[in-house]
Amino acid sequence: MLIYKIFRADEWSALQAAGESAGAPIDLADGYVHFSTAAQARETAAKHFAGEGGLVLLACDGDAMGEELKWEVSRGDALFPHLYRPLRMTDVIWSIPLPLTEGRHRFPEDMT
Repeated sequence: MLIYKIFRADEWSALQAAGESAGAPIDLADGYVHFSTAAQARETAAKHFAGEGGLVLLACDGDAMGEELKWEVSRGDALFPHLYRPLRMTDVIWSIPLPLTEGRHRFPEDMT
């Protein structure tokens, strides 16, 4: 199953340069890397990245992340994927810019 991470451009560049990342500031504060499902990603962008440009959407294979990926109750009592290890470049299946159109992030129609 694909799961999704939204990174700012500098966070994405740091992951590419180092080969792994402990995540964004919120990830560091919480002690795990936050992900969203395809159904959750748009709300995550609206809630945590409203109006912010220069974002990158990463798709990762949640099934390949092993036991360090935990599904935990979060926003709205929904289960969200949380990774309890650094995110590695080898986890990333694809990445694309997440542009703003009329103040909202434009996601790909098919996030599979």
